[in-house]
Amino acid sequence: MKKTGYYSSGQFARMAKVTVRTIRFYDKQNILKPSYLSPSGARFYTDSDFVKLQQILLLKYLGFSLDDIRGMIIDDVDVSFLRNSLTLQRKLVADRIEQMQLVEEAIDQTVAAMEEDKALDWSHLLHLIHLTGMEKSYKSQYANASNIAARIRLHRDYSTNPMGWFPWMFQESILPLIQNASPEKPIRILELGCGDGSLWKDNLSHLPEYVTVTLSDISEGMIRDVRRDFLLHKDIFTFDTFDCHRIPYEANTFDLVIANHLLFYCEDIPRVCQEVLRVLRPGGAFLCSTYGDAHMQEITSLVQEFDQRILLSAENLYDRFGLDNGSTVLAEHFTNLTLHRYEDAIVIDQAEPLVEYILSCHGNQNQHIVDRYHEFRQFVERKVQKKYRITKDAGFFLCFKPN
Repeated sequence: MKKTGYYSSGQFARMAKVTVRTIRFYDKQNILKPSYLSPSGARFYTDSDFVKLQQILLLKYLGFSLDDIRGMIIDDVDVSFLRNSLTLQRKLVADRIEQMQLVEEAIDQTVAAMEEDKALDWSHLLHLIHLTGMEKSYKSQYANASNIAARIRLHRDYSTNPMGWFPWMFQESILPLIQNASPEKPIRILELGCGDGSLWKDNLSHLPEYVTVTLSDISEGMIRDVRRDFLLHKDIFTFDTFDCHRIPYEANTFDLVIANHLLFYCEDIPRVCQEVLRVLRPGGAFLCSTYGDAHMQEITSLVQEFDQRILLSAENLYDRFGLDNGSTVLAEHFTNLTLHRYEDAIVIDQAEPLVEYILSCHGNQNQHIVDRYHEFRQFVERKVQKKYRITKDAGFFLCFKPN
């Protein structure tokens, strides 16, 4: 007997304009399971299953494998999850458009060279071949963008400090360092690991004249996103992709270098410090933020109460470079070092943003949560019913290159 609000496999397939065979294949591949299985084995689907099918079909169109898709979608149709998913999918579509435009240009140039009997640039054709294989980088780009967005949302929407992290960092230290920029003394800034550019999105209206900013990241996908976001501000921003262990700029180039929650990810922190020191002008400033050992510890306790095998990070990043040991690392290279702490906490009574944050971490949580997602979601809902308080222990060091 059919349940109200449910569609049979045939109805669902016709409404989605795919074949029943496709629906059954996705079921067999454990990508799109039916919402209800009758005692006789008949499959039934709901409107919420259309949301998941939409994600599957679009990601498949963009070139992802089924294995990739299985790891990129989650069985949740909350409005926030859906909005975030659509936003990221839009970015992927924009990347695909940009890629196809580059391919079109390369083909046109090759055809033009052939028509003019010019020698073909085989390296250019090889570049074309590489462009058509860019799908391999999309999965990590999608994951990185999703993870960064999840972390920013939790802090932005549920922090107790009314001044957010990026406005605070800008007002506390960056603005005093750059507010005297002038035509005679323009100021150049380099941000390492800029991510989605949130530091500048939040403070663009406060940026003085005669200040230019180079946004850099190791991820080409991140830089493509940021370049599009700042398309109307080409007079202020330039963009670059590189590993901060080898900064591709001449010595004495920048007045300020920023590394926001970056150094603890670096394989060789002293080498990065030496590179920063090299590209700073004499008297230039280095601003680098990090965490202390109390940061977000309640989240670690929560997930391990659910499953002791869960580790949100393979190592404690603050052990590599944190508020308690960072000054020792920096003092080997810089002078006049000061520590600025950000007073804040998170108080949350909604499960979805916290679940999203947990899934965004760099540990093994997905191995132990995804298959028990609904159980975990209910567990978190019980925890946040009476508001859940999370400690934030963050800040930044400000130091200078000797004159």
